[in-house]
Amino acid sequence: MQRSTLKYIKQHIATLGSQVHLLPDLPCSFSMVHFVHSQSAPNINSPLLSGGICEPQRVNHSQDEFFSKTYATSCANMLSEAPQASAPLSDMLVDSFGRMHTYLRISLTERCNLRCQYCMPAEGVELTPNSKLLSQGEIIRLANLFVTSGVDKIRLTGGEPTIRPDIEGICLQLSNLNGLRTLAMTTNGLVLARKLPKLKECGLNSVNISLDTLVPAKFEFMTRRKGFERVLESIDTAVDIGYNPVKVNCVVMRGINDDEIHDFVELTRDKPINVRFIEFMPFDGNVWNFKKLVPYAEMLDRVLKQHKDLRRLQDHPTDTAKNFKIDGFCGTVSFITSMTEHFCAGCNRLRLLADGNFKVCLFGPSEVSLRDPIRSGVDDNGLREIIGAAVKRKKAAHAGMFDLAKTSNRPMIHIGG
Repeated sequence: MQRSTLKYIKQHIATLGSQVHLLPDLPCSFSMVHFVHSQSAPNINSPLLSGGICEPQRVNHSQDEFFSKTYATSCANMLSEAPQASAPLSDMLVDSFGRMHTYLRISLTERCNLRCQYCMPAEGVELTPNSKLLSQGEIIRLANLFVTSGVDKIRLTGGEPTIRPDIEGICLQLSNLNGLRTLAMTTNGLVLARKLPKLKECGLNSVNISLDTLVPAKFEFMTRRKGFERVLESIDTAVDIGYNPVKVNCVVMRGINDDEIHDFVELTRDKPINVRFIEFMPFDGNVWNFKKLVPYAEMLDRVLKQHKDLRRLQDHPTDTAKNFKIDGFCGTVSFITSMTEHFCAGCNRLRLLADGNFKVCLFGPSEVSLRDPIRSGVDDNGLREIIGAAVKRKKAAHAGMFDLAKTSNRPMIHIGG
């Protein structure tokens, strides 16, 4: 191994710590905060909101697929149920709890054309100079290293990934990596409609579009920018060119958009849309407050009161979402319960940030640079040593929402959605 390789392995292996914290018990009452609801309404002439392309289909469900109480799932997942490594896959991706990490999220940029309140501090963020961001070649090299070691899914994030000028070239090269099954993207949808057909040609085969309200005036309040109609257009475009499902991410915040849960569920009636309700999570600068959190059990209870035939679907062991379907609806409804029922035991995700830092946990502050060793001549074997050491130090679970709220971490826009 080269001398420079040894030097950077020593310098850049992250010390993630050894203490393991479990999610604390939650109080049973929630304070209410009210938002003055805008009377502005979404454009009901939008194909997304007014028409359908799916014939409703009834689905037969076995009783043993469901919990006695649909929302009474346990957050005490046992580590023995974690995804295990199979023989051909690299030990680099297996942590000390036996979790096999086959899903890599790559942030392509820290820049964004929205200023969402839960993602970016009101005062903005200091951006990394372009010279210190990963180049296209460095992204492809690292992605290939992960894929040849066992990663079979890559998600491109930001900032906003679609504003990166070479996004099509990146997708084309990533989609050609031997062993990669899924190339996905999470986007705010502002410019997606015109870019998506070409991106699909370049191998993008899954898309998540962030939309937190169906009220135009509230959209402008939450994102500090205009563009609601363009996001709807992007969702329509994704459906029209064959993405199935089109995933719509909605961060639910009490007193701001929790009154729209039923409206979002209606999006799944006639379209192959998977609406994903996400619990509000603490990151630097987003002024997280427990009172703003609408827990999974409460969101689900609201949906059940309106739709008694909501049924739990079978989740994959590594799913972040708890998935449901309403009989007769074309799409599905999911809940991402990072705060009240974490899914750390089944975590198979790793993150590569736009500046080249490697992060083994969304909520963990520890990072290790892969950019610096690359630029100092470290070979792929040396990079595998750095990555494997960081993965081995991954904790069993995140610290719990109250501790996370007091822990320094990057703003979400730096980490990637």
